[in-house]
Amino acid sequence: MKLSPEKLKKILVEPGFITEAQFKESKREAENQNKPLEEILVERELIADENLGKLIAEELGYKFINLRKEVIPEEIIKIVPELVAKIQQVLVFDKTKEGLEVALADPGNFEMIDWLERKTGEKIIPYYATPRDIGDALKYYRKELKKTFGEIIKTQVERAEKDKIKAEDVPIIKIVDTIIEYAYENRASDIHVEPLENQIQVRFRIDGVLHNVLTLPKNLHGLIVTRIKVLAKLRTDEHLAAQDGKFVVKFEKEKFDIRVSIIPVTEGENIVMRLLSERARKFTLETLGFSERDFKKAQNAIRKPYGMVLATGPTGCGKTTTLYAILKILNRPEVNICTIEDPVEYDVAGISQIQVNPKTNLTFAKGLRSIVRQDPDIIMVGEIRDPETAGIAINSAMTGHLVLSTMHANTAATNLPRLMDMGIEPFLVASSVNVIIAQRLVRKICMKCRESYEVTKTELRKLNLSEDLIEKFFKGKKKIRVYRGRGCRACVNTGLSGRIGIFEVLEMEDNIRTLIMEKANADQIQAQAIKNGMTTMLEEGIEKVVSGITTIEEIIRVTRE
Repeated sequence: MKLSPEKLKKILVEPGFITEAQFKESKREAENQNKPLEEILVERELIADENLGKLIAEELGYKFINLRKEVIPEEIIKIVPELVAKIQQVLVFDKTKEGLEVALADPGNFEMIDWLERKTGEKIIPYYATPRDIGDALKYYRKELKKTFGEIIKTQVERAEKDKIKAEDVPIIKIVDTIIEYAYENRASDIHVEPLENQIQVRFRIDGVLHNVLTLPKNLHGLIVTRIKVLAKLRTDEHLAAQDGKFVVKFEKEKFDIRVSIIPVTEGENIVMRLLSERARKFTLETLGFSERDFKKAQNAIRKPYGMVLATGPTGCGKTTTLYAILKILNRPEVNICTIEDPVEYDVAGISQIQVNPKTNLTFAKGLRSIVRQDPDIIMVGEIRDPETAGIAINSAMTGHLVLSTMHANTAATNLPRLMDMGIEPFLVASSVNVIIAQRLVRKICMKCRESYEVTKTELRKLNLSEDLIEKFFKGKKKIRVYRGRGCRACVNTGLSGRIGIFEVLEMEDNIRTLIMEKANADQIQAQAIKNGMTTMLEEGIEKVVSGITTIEEIIRVTRE
């Protein structure tokens, strides 16, 4: 039971979710690529997978289920064998007094429903789930990493440790593949493989926090390093110099890049792999966490034909992601966009992207000089690190280009004196910068185990929050209700799942420009920006606490670091 293009058009175009032109273009692309139209609509980010699923379920007359929000017990999911689940696109996700609740990409698959009824003796309650959602949920069939590794290398590693067999006989390819696959399934952004004195420590960074997940025998270290070097096309005979590379991996239907950094340490070679998956690219400026007021400020700044947009914050706070989200909005056939990055994190169709390469003396400054001669409308500079790059970027912003870039600074206001410290004249800074976006990433509360509780002013004072901020959010109340996660299987008992941004957006208004011309310090600029209506990151963070998105502890952790 699949909706025809005509019915899809009826539920999407007529209510105004997408335009007729967008629908026609998507239909043409689906036919050319021999892909389902629904898949193309989601890939082109015309509609979210969940929202499309709800509309289709309503049209088909079935209840909708979002499996991403479900925690499925092992004994329940295994009612349907994994191979059958993949082929039939079916998943048992719960058992109630009424019967088995089953997600199907085709809830009209009565043959499958009949088979399940005969197999289990239970009444089957069908739900509609999108094929993409079912594909993602198939991860529940996979065992925990330690169990998986137990099956793969239990006997081999034990024997290798006792030198009964050579380390070369251990299935290194399978070990490396499984580490990467498990990291991908658990939404890890980075894999760390670290040699210690007597063992190898494997750690994953999930939602910005490193977790120990596995230890392996030390005598496998050389083989693991060699395997990763081969994949990343690095020199296997070089052990005393840092090396960088990348390779491509494909799981199910998704292809993604893995960026590799290897450096020599006292116990061998340390490996860090950054996973750059397609699903990590499914972000928009709206979904990053901007409040409505800050979103409007950012939109106003990027609509200007020239000037500079700066994203600022410490390493790993999502600056590049914010710039890519802006590029998605600006990327149109009639404009020429060029970037110079170190490294190029995501390949974007229709954009000319240059990778910094110190070996060929291709620096940010030299790459930027070359880009300016490519007749660009929009330029993205991965990072302003030195006076030369800053000077070229500022001049580009002054001569009719929209320039996007990042800097390392704690607050939005700090960037302005920093640019002047790099030798940029105050009048150039004042006239070229459109907006500065300072940001941090905070972990979100797990919605499966979220609970509320009340806090008093006294409890917040212990966290060193200012009286003005406390009064702003209590508004005369003795207590306010906030939220936390109890911890459950879905969030691995952390109470937290996923991340969202908190921002402060500094617009260049006339009084700010006057302060820059007078060479005011960052504190004076910050104070004036707040008078102009800028919300600080701490204030916006507390708003997200009161809204039940994150915890007080998370906001304190990222704003006081």
